[in-house]
Amino acid sequence: MLSGFLSAFRTPDLRKKLLFTLGMIGIYRLGVSIPTPGVDYGEIQACLNSTADSGSALQVLNLFSGGALLQLSIFALGIMPYITASIMVQLLRVLIPRFEALSQEGAEGQAKLTQYTRYMTVGFAALQSASYVTMARNGMFFPNCPPVIPNSSWHIIAMMVLTMTAGTVFIMWLGERITERGVGNGMSLLIFTSVAASFPNAVTQIWNSSDRVRNLLIVALVLLAVIAAVVFVEQSQRRIPVQYAKRMVGRRMLGGSSTYIPLKINMAGVIPIIFAASLLQLPFVIVQFAGNDAADWVIWMQTYIADPSAPLHIAIYLLLIIFFAYFYTAITFNPTEVADNMKKYGGFVPGIRPGKPTADYLDYVLSRITAAGSTYLAIVALIPSVTLATLGLNTQIPLGATTILILVGVGLDTVKRIQSQLEQRRYEGFLR
Repeated sequence: MLSGFLSAFRTPDLRKKLLFTLGMIGIYRLGVSIPTPGVDYGEIQACLNSTADSGSALQVLNLFSGGALLQLSIFALGIMPYITASIMVQLLRVLIPRFEALSQEGAEGQAKLTQYTRYMTVGFAALQSASYVTMARNGMFFPNCPPVIPNSSWHIIAMMVLTMTAGTVFIMWLGERITERGVGNGMSLLIFTSVAASFPNAVTQIWNSSDRVRNLLIVALVLLAVIAAVVFVEQSQRRIPVQYAKRMVGRRMLGGSSTYIPLKINMAGVIPIIFAASLLQLPFVIVQFAGNDAADWVIWMQTYIADPSAPLHIAIYLLLIIFFAYFYTAITFNPTEVADNMKKYGGFVPGIRPGKPTADYLDYVLSRITAAGSTYLAIVALIPSVTLATLGLNTQIPLGATTILILVGVGLDTVKRIQSQLEQRRYEGFLR
């Protein structure tokens, strides 16, 4: 792998792409440290240092922003508004025929959908920034600390909302530039950077525990085992064989070849875990809004659902992961559409008739693959949290399944992209 990196930097155009990507990532990390105008940065740092579990209801969002959310920096929203807009566009493809038609119009239709995604990103960014500024002003981020926004006049609040929204638009621009002129998927690399930035803090929290050496060693061994399992499963495929009949096009004989449809075991990726974790933050937010004089049902929710170590919380978390795995896979992969495209070009699965029988067969295989994939996601999501709880550590330490899946998934994708470019230039690449 080291020789592959050296070969990449010896290639002039690939070296330019790598340096450009690193430069864009550096600009992104610099923006994370710049506070939004109107925020008392010194007070925020004092609150972060004195409150270990601050903002646990926003833990997932703070993870994706690289710690910028709780610091109320200009990049506080991170890339989450863009992710939300992208998922919303995918959902609208199922609900609105116009979006489905655009997705089938090739590059021009995809460009139009990308434009819609950008507009929706701006809308979500404005809405989320207004919500977070309001929560910070009301003491939701740091309940036991002095106000972090000294001047809450309307023009200061408006400036903060505009600044955070503009920061999200700039992050979106950085990601698109990385995709266009750099190496790998820009948005994924920015998420990778944000998640990786939380590792030093996680190691520090484990090192400051009572039995530091034992805890650090056990967590490291568990993480290595989980990473190995994630790499194995993420690379696994169920290959559906496809044959194409010979046909005459003009004077040329086409077809007669055989290929396969690669179906990943985990087609939904990390999305089910993100959705499940985000949805389970709602009870915690409700408990915080209720305050000290809470009703009986709020107290029950705080005891049995909002507590991450409660058995009911864990059970709901696992069920939500399995549900969203099936839900997102059903949205992103349409067996009927795949079967129709195969029939149009003369393709068929051996032993299966084209058309509806092929669609039923693909749906049959996909449902069973998703069962294994969702179970795998649930186990991966549970192991790090159980390990931390068993060792008596804070379960909010950012070493969970979301972190591991993002780091491994984006890392594998980026290495494959660099390796493919090296192999085009007759180098050996990273993997041997």
